[in-house]
Amino acid sequence: MQPGMARATATPLIQRRIPSSGEAVPVIGLGTSGPFEVGTDAAARAPLRDVLGAFFDGGGRLIDTSPMYSTAESVLGDLLSPAQQKQVFMATKVWTDGAQAGIEQMDESARRVKRKPLDLIQVHNLRDLDAHLKTLRAWKAEGKVRYIGITHYTVGGQTELARVLEREKLDFIQGNYSVATRDAEQRLLPLAADRGVAVLVNRAFEDGKLFARVKGKALPVWAAEFDCASWAQMFLKFVIAHPAVTCVIPGTGDPAHIADNLAAGFGRLPDAAERAALLAAWRAL
Repeated sequence: MQPGMARATATPLIQRRIPSSGEAVPVIGLGTSGPFEVGTDAAARAPLRDVLGAFFDGGGRLIDTSPMYSTAESVLGDLLSPAQQKQVFMATKVWTDGAQAGIEQMDESARRVKRKPLDLIQVHNLRDLDAHLKTLRAWKAEGKVRYIGITHYTVGGQTELARVLEREKLDFIQGNYSVATRDAEQRLLPLAADRGVAVLVNRAFEDGKLFARVKGKALPVWAAEFDCASWAQMFLKFVIAHPAVTCVIPGTGDPAHIADNLAAGFGRLPDAAERAALLAAWRAL
């Protein structure tokens, strides 16, 4: 059991509300790019089944995937238990060109994850945006999807995310944000808050680069003041402490890591002064 988990299980995981509906979702989610891209081998899938068990047992709910992530959707559909299917908030994406190809891909995603309606479909990296948004609006009206959104994973993509957000009515956006890459604070996050749009955050660990920088370094003692017991928790608490962030979606295939990640969603979050101290500590590393 990771530090903080005994305390974590005594209180609910922090939740944030989706502005367009008021529905609450836990602030710590699960990404599937990489670790969930495995085949049918039972040994390769066993730790992922454990990850899902730890995720739901710890209060998690939102899982983000995509047809871009090779087998991830099928792996999720196979591994989620009936009880987990009732709990999960399933977010996937459309990633192809052309309206008809998008319809076929989204139908296939629903079949793979074994879930209808899908909770959230996002236009992945804004690919063929106008065609897919038209379909998604029709699907939402028909009850085939509950929420719609857009995504990107680079700082360069945030400018276009903001442009789309200014002109389109959306439920969600997804973009990158971390203690090391804070560009989203300048325009994207304030705009999402102003427009009443939920925010999913990807790359909160910078694809693991943050851990390389802190390897062998002690966590600041003052981190305990906001219920933080590991570097992973510190990085995640920094992200979810921003009021515009709805949920962060770090990916992992390690049950111990999912327990550590979930612990960031319990206890107190850093206030403005503590976030400033955290940034100063990061710069000093």
